[in-house]
Parts: sequence; structure tokens; C-alpha cells
Amino acid sequence: MAEPLNPGDDAAPGTPGTGEDICRRCGGSGRIDGGECPNCGGSGKVVEGIGGG
Repeated sequence: MAEPLNPGDDAAPGTPGTGEDICRRCGGSGRIDGGECPNCGGSGKVVEGIGGG
């Protein structure tokens, strides 16, 4: 079953042309103001498009 996307994800994990990056909103900690980061879902990572073209 596919993992649910977080608001900060550009695509599902494993999608060609994407890669994991540190969540810019929480700086990779997964926490903001003592709670789970809403951008990355608490993982500290987001899936972003890479490369150019």
C-alpha cells in the first residue's frame, strides 16, 4: 500500500525523478513548537523533485 503524502511532498516516495530531502519548515527535526511538523508529518523529511531539464 502506498504511503500517504504529507503536504511538503512533491510526489510519492520512490517516484522516478524524486528524492528525500530535509524538511525546510522544521529543519529536519520533525517538530515545531513542541508538536508534529504539519509539513512533513513528523518525519523530518519530504520527497522533492530533483534534476532539471
